[in-house]
Amino acid sequence: MLRVLLFALAGVMALLTPPAARALECSNQTYAGNRYTLCSVAPERDELRLFLYDPGGRPYGDFAAVNARLAGEGKQLAFAMNAGMYHEDRAPVGHYVEDGEELMRVVPNAGPGNFGLLPNGVLCLTAHRARVLETLRFEKEHPQCLYATQSGPMLVIDGELHPRFLPDGTSRYIRNGVGTSADGKRAVFVISRNAVSFHEFASYFRDGLKLPQALFLDGNISRLYAPDLGRNDWGRQMGPIVGVVEDRPAGE
Repeated sequence: MLRVLLFALAGVMALLTPPAARALECSNQTYAGNRYTLCSVAPERDELRLFLYDPGGRPYGDFAAVNARLAGEGKQLAFAMNAGMYHEDRAPVGHYVEDGEELMRVVPNAGPGNFGLLPNGVLCLTAHRARVLETLRFEKEHPQCLYATQSGPMLVIDGELHPRFLPDGTSRYIRNGVGTSADGKRAVFVISRNAVSFHEFASYFRDGLKLPQALFLDGNISRLYAPDLGRNDWGRQMGPIVGVVEDRPAGE
């Protein structure tokens, strides 16, 4: 009888105990005279996904379309950002994996534009880790990613800035990117709030955030969805989108 009562009590406590709070935190920061917004994600606690095509094969294109799809699962975006370069039809330029399915192969060779400014890299998401890997290292290790997106150039490689970045570089844009900790337990997504150079942006990841690996996602068209900060940026249609998914509040 006592055992039955204990099991019943445990069941009641499970129902009354709220789910673990999300680890996601978004904030505005200033570093070396530039303004940034960052969202820090813990993949062990936050459900981090990539989004490109809806079930009908059409690109989502914007945050609202992703949220509309998630509503059918009883979920919503807690944070999102554009996540890599894409062609006119919004197909990814480089390697792309969504829910374990490879939609685009790895592109290891140099090419035009920022993507081809080697070394570039891949953001690889597993069930509990997020890692930024330089592309050739990614090919060598061949990690099994649940989600992956290739972009470029790398911003920080093993604690060093990309060799092509110059302190006096004059190319300045609103830029966004992602850095990861050595153990993969922390991913930090950053968008600048003023135009920055590659050198300034990469230095923020390495020296300001102390992250050993960081990857450029895009510039000029960079956009952020962070409702905690009142951000829901709009503009032209996007390709890949990365975001943290959470349960919708009851009744919504």
